[in-house]
Amino acid sequence: MTDTATTTPSGLGRTQEVHQQHRRAQKVGRVDSNKMDKTVVVTVDYVKRHPLYHKRMTRTSRFFAHDENNLCNQGDLVRIEEVRPLSKKKRWIVREIIERGIQI
Repeated sequence: MTDTATTTPSGLGRTQEVHQQHRRAQKVGRVDSNKMDKTVVVTVDYVKRHPLYHKRMTRTSRFFAHDENNLCNQGDLVRIEEVRPLSKKKRWIVREIIERGIQI
């Protein structure tokens, strides 16, 4: 006995369809620090308008991201993706290195 309200024409239940549509959050930022083992600190800048004066303000957020093979170096431009909590502060994982930073 199937309920037509929760079954879609493709045969998937409504809850399965919702989970397939959900995309994980991704951000692009610079590696600020790679001094920890398998962890990098990624700095993401974004622009926000002041609510009263309407000037552009640059704000910065820092995220701890998992780097399995320690491939990231300081100054690299990376794409990070939201994942389940890996430790107390780590909730992101490095998906790709977009651009290598300048090594001095």
